Amino acid sequence: MTEREKAEVILKKYVKTDHFLKHSYAVEAVMRALSRKLEPEMEEEWAVAGLLHDLDAEMVDYMNHPELHGPKTIELLKSEGFGNDRIYNAILAHNKATDAKIGNKMDQAIFASDPITGFINAITLVYVDKKISSVKVKSITKRMKETRFAAGADRTAMKSIEKLGIAFPEFAELSLTAMQEISDVLDL
Repeated sequence: MTEREKAEVILKKYVKTDHFLKHSYAVEAVMRALSRKLEPEMEEEWAVAGLLHDLDAEMVDYMNHPELHGPKTIELLKSEGFGNDRIYNAILAHNKATDAKIGNKMDQAIFASDPITGFINAITLVYVDKKISSVKVKSITKRMKETRFAAGADRTAMKSIEKLGIAFPEFAELSLTAMQEISDVLDL
């Protein structure tokens, strides 16, 4: 069994709702695409971090205790004998409430990738056909300026991808393409 296959078994053990499963697959896809661009030799590690980043989402009370989101995932992964310090830190770094420092490219990538997947999903759902194949990069960059649209999406986190030398429109295109490639999994 590959590391990715083990990660998916763990994901399905702890995550039961379609919403979080689809979100996990979307972040995995974006992280995989970013790794190919930034650290191709680390593609599986980046993908696994994306896949498992919200493992505890259905267990912790994020609204009242956001600081628990991430540390609980690390606890679960350690109990499964899975992961490493790079994966753990990336998972912690995707949630500002953990106070984990963004210390490398993978940390920065997951911090930006987590919100953009939900943002692209929200854009897809306003299209008449609700198909991600209809979404254009221009729609993503335009909606970034509309602060009332998907108001909960952390635009600062999404734009932080620029710290890795990737302009936001390029990140939007990379993310959209990655999600379009798994549209059947995402039901979009």
